[in-house]
Amino acid sequence: MTYPFQIVDVFGRAGLAGNPVAIVFDAPDVPVERMQRLATWLNLSETVFLSAPTEPGADYRARIFSLDRELPFAGHPTLGACHAWLSAGGKPAAGDRVIQQCGVGLITVRRGDSGNAFAAPPLVRGGPVSAGDLAEVLAVLGLAQTDVIEARWVDNGPGWVAVLLASAEAVLEVEPARYHSKPVTIGLVGPHAPGAGPAYEVRAFFSDGYGAIREDPVCGSLNASVAQWMVSSDRARAPYHAGQGARVGSDGRIDISCDAEGQVWVGGAARVLVSGVIDLA
Repeated sequence: MTYPFQIVDVFGRAGLAGNPVAIVFDAPDVPVERMQRLATWLNLSETVFLSAPTEPGADYRARIFSLDRELPFAGHPTLGACHAWLSAGGKPAAGDRVIQQCGVGLITVRRGDSGNAFAAPPLVRGGPVSAGDLAEVLAVLGLAQTDVIEARWVDNGPGWVAVLLASAEAVLEVEPARYHSKPVTIGLVGPHAPGAGPAYEVRAFFSDGYGAIREDPVCGSLNASVAQWMVSSDRARAPYHAGQGARVGSDGRIDISCDAEGQVWVGGAARVLVSGVIDLA
């Protein structure tokens, strides 16, 4: 059976510079096993399956799959799914706000002239990282304790632990292990010098289903939770821009803002680059 299908480039400063996400439309009847199989086969960071919502107030339902599991939330798939849904003729009930139903509940996406932005969801886990967990993270990253300014759990679904380094240059120099016996989802963040363009450099590392450690080109969920941590602790002031993807040939820009109620918003560009149908028989 065939389904409408798009690939959307998210957060790129130009075409083919961001993080691609696959979107499958009208997919309530696709078995979960088939969803996961497609996500693994496409070999993108995430694949999203859209269907009619089952919760009041939502415009659509999104099921988000990484290479080896279903995720309750992910950032660039949220912006990519919203952009795809709108480009396919979706009409939000709230006008300039699109409401996405996903594993963590309802996510609001605010429409804008230069790109859409999602409201960062609450963390499911925050706080300091234990000495044992931090030692494991540093072993994966090839860093010493003295390299770290601070480390925090910033998990909004995928499982992120974030490590703050002294500079963007230090972030870009990290050479992580190629394999780890346990699944990891690790973020790095470090400040650029004033006037350098983006305020921070971010990198995101995750395990595939076979223990290999991969780098996500541009990651919305990590940037969302890092912004919540950095802004709430006065380490950063919004609005600011973050850069990501330089080490893997991407050129991502993430726009971070904070409204009067303290809600962090994460935005960026999105472009449909592939449109057609996919056969999931």
